[in-house]
Amino acid sequence: MKIKHYLSAFVVILSITNAFSQEKKFKVHTVAFYNFENLFDTINDPDTYDEEYTPSEGWTLKNYKKKLDNLSRVLIELGTSDAQKNSPVIIGACEIENRRVLEDLTKHPTLLNKGYKVVHFDSPDKRGIDVGFLYQEKYFQPISYINVPLYVYENETASDKKDKKESEETDDKGSVDAKTKRIYTRDQLLVTGMLDGEEINIIVNHWPSRSGGEKRSSPYREAAGRLNRKIMDSIIKINPKAKFITMGDLNDGPYNKSVKQGIGAKLKKSELKEPRDVFNPFEQMAKDGHSSLFYRDSGDIFDQIMVSQQLIPADNNDYATFKYWKAGIYNKPFLIQKTGQYKGYPLRNQNGVPGFSDHFPVYIYLVQEVK
Repeated sequence: MKIKHYLSAFVVILSITNAFSQEKKFKVHTVAFYNFENLFDTINDPDTYDEEYTPSEGWTLKNYKKKLDNLSRVLIELGTSDAQKNSPVIIGACEIENRRVLEDLTKHPTLLNKGYKVVHFDSPDKRGIDVGFLYQEKYFQPISYINVPLYVYENETASDKKDKKESEETDDKGSVDAKTKRIYTRDQLLVTGMLDGEEINIIVNHWPSRSGGEKRSSPYREAAGRLNRKIMDSIIKINPKAKFITMGDLNDGPYNKSVKQGIGAKLKKSELKEPRDVFNPFEQMAKDGHSSLFYRDSGDIFDQIMVSQQLIPADNNDYATFKYWKAGIYNKPFLIQKTGQYKGYPLRNQNGVPGFSDHFPVYIYLVQEVK
C-alpha cells in the first residue's frame, strides 16, 4: 500500500510547476472527505436500526467521547503542515447518525475555535446513517443546500441469486422495503456557497454498498453515478462556468462503471473538453497502488474527490480564481493498525475500543494566486 502526503498552507510561497521562473504567493484551501465509520450517539432511535450503538450493547458515553476525540484529532491535522495550521475549510462526511453527532464534533475542544458549521439532512437509510457537510464559516458561506434522494430497487434475477453467496454484513443491511423493493440508501447532498467570494458547488455522497456481491449490487451504484451526473448537468445548464466538486465514499473504485460511465470521470486533465467534464485524480493513484481502504483484503480507493473543468487551470498563469492543485490520501502512522491480522489497515473500532475509521480520509487543495 502506498500513500502520499502533501504539504499545504493557507498562504504560502510555492511553485505550481517547474515552469515558473519565479516564486508566487498563493492562498491554499484544503477540501476533504472522511468516512467517520459509525459515528453514533448513545441514544436508541426507535425509527432506525441503531441498537448496536447503545449502552446496553457496550456503546457507552465514554466510547462515544473517545470516538469524537479520535475524529477531531484527524480533522485538525488533515491538510496541515508546520507552515500552515488551518484544517480543511470544507469537509464532506458519511456514516453519521444525525445532526447531533456532527454538532458534538464541531464543539469538541480540539475543533471549537475553527468555527465549523453543519449542513445535514436525515436520509431514509434504515440504519440511520447519513452524509453531512462541515465548513469553516470564516471562509465558506452556504447559499443553498438540498438533499437529492436516490431511488433504486432490488432486482432479483437468476444471475443475482448466484451472487448471494457473496452476501456480507454492510451498511445497507435491512434497507429493502418488503412491498416496493426500494432500497433505502443515502441521499446525495448538494451544497452551493461562496468560498472566499467565489461560488462553488459541492456534492457529498455515500453510495449503496456491495451487499450481496460487487456484481449484483453494481447497478445501484451505477444509478448513483447517473444521479450525480444529472445534478452536475443541471448546474452546468444554469451556469456553464460553474465550478463543482463531487466527493464521497462511492463503494466503487475510480475504474468502476459507476464512476467512469455514470459520472464520466476522466483520468487525465487533457481529456477535459467541455464544462461538464470531470477530472478524477484518484484514478491515477489507484493505478499507482494507493489505497483509502481494504475491501476483502485488497487495497482500493472508494473515497474520492473529483473536480469540474472550471477548476482545472488552463495554464501556469491561470490562478486568478481558485483552481485544483493536488490531491492526497491522509495516512499518518497513528491511523494505521500496527499489529495482528490487519496490520497496515486503517485503525478502526475493535474489541469495544473506539478507533478512527476503516477508511483513510482524502483531500484536495484549491489554490488562488495572491497579488
